[in-house]
Amino acid sequence: MKKANPIVAFTLDGQRYALDLSAVERVERIVEITPLPKAPEIILGVVNVRGDVVPVVNIRKRFRVPEREISLSDQLIIANTSARTVALVVDEVIDVIAVSGSAMIDRGEILPGMDYVEGFMKLSGGVVLTHDLEKFLSLKEAKALEGSMQEV
Repeated sequence: MKKANPIVAFTLDGQRYALDLSAVERVERIVEITPLPKAPEIILGVVNVRGDVVPVVNIRKRFRVPEREISLSDQLIIANTSARTVALVVDEVIDVIAVSGSAMIDRGEILPGMDYVEGFMKLSGGVVLTHDLEKFLSLKEAKALEGSMQEV
């Protein structure tokens, strides 16, 4: 397994997840999400982030976490993929954590075929799932989003 980079840990319904810190631009308080016509089901809508229109990805749907109404205490993780900047609605951003490579478990050892899961980390409070932001959207979803964003 590769050397671990610092991660941004966050929660959804009490479960801990993480993204590589290098992909995360910043964390913002939740703001109103504007629906985006013709967007793929995985996209909640768009938000204005310092003058830029950014699509909001419904990671609850991707992770099969029960849907719920967005709360004023929720946060947005603004993150970059190679194709675009996206916003992720999370319950809470916990911390930036530096994890040793020995704490990482490759996804193939546990869940082969889950492309957006990069791996697992064994930490003192339990297991954290790390995710590959580049693979959150399928090719079909990415193309549909691109078409929707051009109409904005």
